[in-house]
Amino acid sequence: MLDPLLAISPLDGRYYTKVRQLEPYFSEYALIRYRLFVELEWFIFICNEVKLPGTRVLKKSELQTIRELSTLFEPADAQRVKDIEATTNHDVKAVEYFIKEHFRAYPELDKLAEFVHFGCTSEDINNVAYNLMVKDFGAKEYLPLLAGLIYELHGMALKNKKVPMMSRTHGQSASPTTLGKELINVVARLEGQLKLLNQIPYTGKWSGAVGNFNAHLAAYRTLDWAGISVRFLSYLGLTPNPYTTQIEPHDNFAAIFDNVARINTILIDFSRDMWSYISHGYFKQTLKKGEVGSSTMPHKINPIDYENAEGNLGVANALLRHLAEKLPISRMQRDLSDSTVLRTIGTAAGHTVLSYKSLMNGLKKVEVNQAVLEDDLDSNWEVLTEAVQTILRRQKVSGAYEQLKELSRGKRLTSKALASFIKQLKLPASDKKYLLNLTPATYTGLAAKLVESYKLTI
Repeated sequence: MLDPLLAISPLDGRYYTKVRQLEPYFSEYALIRYRLFVELEWFIFICNEVKLPGTRVLKKSELQTIRELSTLFEPADAQRVKDIEATTNHDVKAVEYFIKEHFRAYPELDKLAEFVHFGCTSEDINNVAYNLMVKDFGAKEYLPLLAGLIYELHGMALKNKKVPMMSRTHGQSASPTTLGKELINVVARLEGQLKLLNQIPYTGKWSGAVGNFNAHLAAYRTLDWAGISVRFLSYLGLTPNPYTTQIEPHDNFAAIFDNVARINTILIDFSRDMWSYISHGYFKQTLKKGEVGSSTMPHKINPIDYENAEGNLGVANALLRHLAEKLPISRMQRDLSDSTVLRTIGTAAGHTVLSYKSLMNGLKKVEVNQAVLEDDLDSNWEVLTEAVQTILRRQKVSGAYEQLKELSRGKRLTSKALASFIKQLKLPASDKKYLLNLTPATYTGLAAKLVESYKLTI
């Protein structure tokens, strides 16, 4: 195993223990295993489902032997493929030769060896392997992690739905909200993008050198190769794309990566807000024994989880957006510029996973600082001028906004000063009573009800 201290990528070094669960999806070993799986399933499919002339239906014992090549695939087997590639200088051809090498131990299978990789171009194998890889990662790692983050935020929102908090539009004191309402906003944004993400299909191409089934038709001129392709890709759980060049154009990959980048952008926004709330003292951070916040200032507890999340989300998005912009572009019928770029999917995924874990860790380390929230609200009675001038408008009082502007703009109003102003207004007694009883802490509108009415859909 690589010494983490010698790793060039921080994902393989400093952060390895936090992202090692990505190895089964995005390592070189994983890519070879996915390619091997696709090759073997195609061989089985043309034998048992298509019953291609020249092949035969495989025995149950043979099916087990073939499938165990991928299910029991070990790093040592991947190294053998790499050894073969050192001679072929072609990674997919090396997988084909690896399979044929194993078939030699089984004379009856060896007779069918030329039907391994039959009619395929390397990109048939690659595009399907990558789609299955990303799909599996999404279902088993990404979506559960994102759902966990959404559930955590939703729980915090419900718990704090009635906790009043000063809003900070343009960084200035503004109409109060509740902490829960600000958290449910994030939940709603994330769920909205998650719904869009779940609608994007994983598309596959399985049609030979330039997407026309040229070789297939040359060898077997009466078979419905387009239909066979649809059946095979559907069997693997992918949506067939019949209109391609040599490569599947990656348009849906671009949509997926763009969507994940938007989710990450929402979380960058959230990370910065949490950083600011902690800076204002709205949240306290729990102490961790032995931890140091500054090499020179002993008192500090820094919001490092949100800073780490923001940084890693930025790195992830730089890659995700490049993937989305680059992958749909290929010169003429094929160039290889996508090949090296596809290998960075795991890096984008790694920084994304790392950031989500940082956010989860950060959320578990904060607690609401009620005293600071209350003091902040009690120091900003001028925010109630919105309510006063709006009631005056309803009563058709001329210059209502201007009166309150003159009273409060750029000033700090005390509760007494505001009460004195309200008492001299020519308003119905019920309105005066309402305004005199109103406080910044109670002026939160429908914030709590908006939290209560939100229904999770994940």
